[in-house]
Amino acid sequence: MVPLAGTELIHTPVQLYRHLLRCCRQLPSAAIQQHYRHAIRQGYNSHSDEDDPKRIHMIIQRAVKDAEWILDKYTKKK
Repeated sequence: MVPLAGTELIHTPVQLYRHLLRCCRQLPSAAIQQHYRHAIRQGYNSHSDEDDPKRIHMIIQRAVKDAEWILDKYTKKK
């Protein structure tokens, strides 16, 4: 699995949020894009009160890995 471009530049939750929304554009159908945009928004809202830098870093790493897996999953179906 090839890492997504620009992931090394993600240091804040807002940067992560924007990056994940851009990744959604690569998904094949509008319904899938809408589903993952909603999931991203929910995840962002549920972790918006997080203030521990180590925990934020862990969340960012996990979200980037999950995004890579999801994009890989849908691009292999083609």
